[in-house]
Amino acid sequence: MKKVSFDFDGTLSRVDVQDYAKSLIERGIEVWIVTSRLHEKNADNLQWNDDLYEVAEKLGIPKSQIHFMNYNIFMDDKSYWLKEHEFIWHLDDDFTEIKSIQRECKNTKGISVFGNSTWKRKCDKLLK
Repeated sequence: MKKVSFDFDGTLSRVDVQDYAKSLIERGIEVWIVTSRLHEKNADNLQWNDDLYEVAEKLGIPKSQIHFMNYNIFMDDKSYWLKEHEFIWHLDDDFTEIKSIQRECKNTKGISVFGNSTWKRKCDKLLK
């Protein structure tokens, strides 16, 4: 099964990106959320990720397919986690994360959603 991942804040928090993620799920593609956020067990309150969980539930992304980087000071780049997993691409709004993914991950392509109108075309091209 093909797997892709989305950042949340500034990416999957956007309605147009949510619509795209939903269409991928309907096509049988496994969609993950990989976020720098803290897991609520490490946060100040248990409602810390309610907005993220609400979007995930609406789209049909199970909690088992959500990975929190927890602002890890030793492995803060998502690339350190992504390179250990088989994702086709990761969509993000953080150019530093994208560059790190491009540099560190030989099997996962980092794609920027920020200020970029071609992100969806790039994602679809890699899924073919």
